[in-house]
Amino acid sequence: MGFITNWKAKRQQKLAASEFNFDFSNWEKDVAIFKKITTAFEAAANGEDSVSNLTVQKKGEIVLWRGQGQFHEAGRTAGTFQASSQGFSIPIVAGIRYRVGATRGTYVSGDPVQKYAEVGDVVLTTQRVLFNGMFNTKEWAFSKWNGAATSPEEDDFIFHVSNRQKTSGILFSVNDGREFNRFLAAALIAAEQGIPIAMKEIAEDVKALAEDKPMRAILALEAPQAT
Repeated sequence: MGFITNWKAKRQQKLAASEFNFDFSNWEKDVAIFKKITTAFEAAANGEDSVSNLTVQKKGEIVLWRGQGQFHEAGRTAGTFQASSQGFSIPIVAGIRYRVGATRGTYVSGDPVQKYAEVGDVVLTTQRVLFNGMFNTKEWAFSKWNGAATSPEEDDFIFHVSNRQKTSGILFSVNDGREFNRFLAAALIAAEQGIPIAMKEIAEDVKALAEDKPMRAILALEAPQAT
């Protein structure tokens, strides 16, 4: 009984340690990300870009973040032609017939998908998200913003803007996607309510993050029984 209890306790400890390491790693990443966000917005408050870039900026626009991502846009898979035939056959000689008829059919369009294209430079500012590639250049202005969606891993984003019928977005690496997601949230607050309000929200997030530091769970093993 004691052996089974200890074995279960050790297994629980391993699971708890694995969960703690995962949570703590993500927490450390967020701490580092929010330090970068704080620095970027301190620079923005002084009218300064936080990263070097070649973006032609609009009046009052400040660059907050820059990275690499893969552009994608709504499209469809290849369509298919579903054909059928009608007609009749004419006997020529014994056992051989010649078929006369016509082929008709229907074109069926492909399924809607996001089509992934080239990798390029992604720039986040206080006014918009920009993608600059060799063949594609896109912007998603916050003034036209209807919303956004991201994958559970926070690496793939779809942006909805009112001035474009097709949805489109950017695929990042997992680490860049996590960082971009948090920068984007702060940038949207700044666009809507101003940089001072965004900085206040960031400070509150940093405080909450410090209070939510993961703690390692300690499970006691059963003391060995005397024989």
